[in-house]
Amino acid sequence: MPHVVVLGAGFAGISATAELAKSGFRVTLVDHHPYNTFQPLLYQVATGGLNPGDVTYSLRFFAARRRGVRFRRTTVTGIDHDHRALLCADDLRIPYDYLIVATGVTTNHFGIPGAAEFSMSMYTRAEALRVRDTIFGGLETIASHTDPAVGPGRFTVVVVGGGATGVEMAGALAELRDNAVRSVYPELDPAMVHVVLVEMGDAVLPPFDDSLRQYALRELIKRGVDVRLKTAITEVHADRVDFADGTSMAVDLVIWAAGVAGDEGLADWSLPLGKGGRIEVEPDLRVIGQERIFAAGDIALIVRDPQAQLAQPAIQEGKHAARQIARLHRHEQPEPFAYRDKGTMATIGRADAVMQLPIGIKGRGLIAWLVWIAVHIVSLLGNRNRLQTMINLISRYGGPKRSGTIVGDVLDTPARKKAIEGS
Repeated sequence: MPHVVVLGAGFAGISATAELAKSGFRVTLVDHHPYNTFQPLLYQVATGGLNPGDVTYSLRFFAARRRGVRFRRTTVTGIDHDHRALLCADDLRIPYDYLIVATGVTTNHFGIPGAAEFSMSMYTRAEALRVRDTIFGGLETIASHTDPAVGPGRFTVVVVGGGATGVEMAGALAELRDNAVRSVYPELDPAMVHVVLVEMGDAVLPPFDDSLRQYALRELIKRGVDVRLKTAITEVHADRVDFADGTSMAVDLVIWAAGVAGDEGLADWSLPLGKGGRIEVEPDLRVIGQERIFAAGDIALIVRDPQAQLAQPAIQEGKHAARQIARLHRHEQPEPFAYRDKGTMATIGRADAVMQLPIGIKGRGLIAWLVWIAVHIVSLLGNRNRLQTMINLISRYGGPKRSGTIVGDVLDTPARKKAIEGS
């Protein structure tokens, strides 16, 4: 059987590898991390609802459970197209008969000065833990340095981007402030924690129906989130952000959830790149100009029918790419990709979410939230992760109306250090 290399172990890569294994191909799964990360729940890790192990899964174990699959942890630096081989940072060459590029995307800072240097993202386990430690450090610092004679300290978090990630993070932070802070930090007034959601457009959750967008906005405001629509950031500093209207805001933490783009290193791989640094592909997901290289997931841009950079399109594209390789091996013509819309959803907070399903079905509130939990738990890799996540979410949201206590290392932000030194 041909040797297929799958580059990237996100939704698309995992889906493609599982499908190829069922068809009997020899598969090498390549990633620079030894684990798969369930990115939709990283915001729960960042706010103390889940542990990192709940949303990560060993890729070596994943490979060991599938016949013909091997895992290789390495960083790919390029492609030798003439000899059909991946070039790796450790001088390794991985030959392939077919290649599926499913590397995913990274944060897009849109060229805004200081955004890459002074903001944090949540696309990896390490980034989520860094956000978690910064939040925990901020709470511990203002709790330790509150001086009634001078005035209370303040911890301000700005979440940039009104998509699902931004809305979910802002809602979780508001719950953390109103519930956990009140019980764990009795010396703090919850109002000392300021949660701001900044969106350049005129609505949050752009892909959703207008009624659901308006509902999500009302619920965020009800939870005390300072939502600022039609607001553009022009520069991010260590201790403040500047807005397009000329105003500034002192901040302790900026969480960037405003957009994604392909890794800049792809420019050296001799692959056609389109908008957002994504790899341009034909309708059958073969890279334009390539017969044996496919791209799937967030990194793939179907020129004639672009898909949203979400989990479901990535899963379906990974499986489709694998099936087209099987067709080529049988000397059959590949088929174009057709996306089956299974809907989209976003959670706002405890017992509250919005969902939009095919044929116009919409939902919000408790029912949508329960569906959101069920879908995410089922989508996790491994029964242990599913069980542990369910237990932790029940612990966080069940029983008394409170959020789980966040625990981490104390990391002081530049703004907080400056305030302490000034006092």
